[in-house]
Amino acid sequence: MASAASNLRAAAASSDKNSRNNGNARFNDEALSWDSRPFVHEASQAAATAILARLNHNNNANNNHSQTKHLQVLEIGCGTGILSFLLAPHVARIVAVDAAEGMIAVLSQKLQTTPNAPQNIVPVAVLLEDPEDPVLPPAHSDQPGERRQKFDLVTSHLVLHHIPDLRAVLQTMLGCLVPGGRVMLTDFEDFGPEAKRFHPVARMAGVERHGIQAREMAEMMRDVGFAGVDVGAAWTMRKKVEKFEGEFGDGGVKPEMGEMMDFPFVLCYGERPM
Repeated sequence: MASAASNLRAAAASSDKNSRNNGNARFNDEALSWDSRPFVHEASQAAATAILARLNHNNNANNNHSQTKHLQVLEIGCGTGILSFLLAPHVARIVAVDAAEGMIAVLSQKLQTTPNAPQNIVPVAVLLEDPEDPVLPPAHSDQPGERRQKFDLVTSHLVLHHIPDLRAVLQTMLGCLVPGGRVMLTDFEDFGPEAKRFHPVARMAGVERHGIQAREMAEMMRDVGFAGVDVGAAWTMRKKVEKFEGEFGDGGVKPEMGEMMDFPFVLCYGERPM
């Protein structure tokens, strides 16, 4: 019997073949090793903390002290599901989508093999461009061919800087929300030329911008139709970066390589009008 690892490699290889031309090749290549990176876990934990804190803040501000257990959540660009795993205990269900099938293959395997894995995560491999995409769950289980489910919360983490057309994806997110639903999107901030150092040269494939410019993002969200927009600093993280371009090459990063640098992260918040 083939091992789980060999099955995942086959899935990643198959999806890599199918996605070489749509920008997901890098993430299919890296899917199997993605969870081995400490920074990925640290950043996802910080994102989960920021998102849950904002949810609790909103509940308190609205004198709604109930828990968030009823929330239906859509995570766009979920990768191997690290953030979804962190949020799952606090919400009703998470539909976790990613365009890289290799990432979804790893997430699906984790849900099957991880002890006490959450049972309320639904992995979906799709480049989501239409809120009515038939791969999304139906709004009513007894009407599978009708309208798609709408969500109380849409999240993404370290995804926006990979998206060529931010306006289009924001429009999709808005269309995926119920009236009064919210987006909470986290990414590193474009604070100037030095923000480019977030990615080593060998991992620039699929990078469309070096972080999110808070003011421009807020204006774009308002233009798309979000209300209550708030784009601001949420936390800061230290990350090892190249001392000179190409230092890390294509191989592993040796202890003596690189230097530490602080990166601010923003949380982009908006609501679909009632």
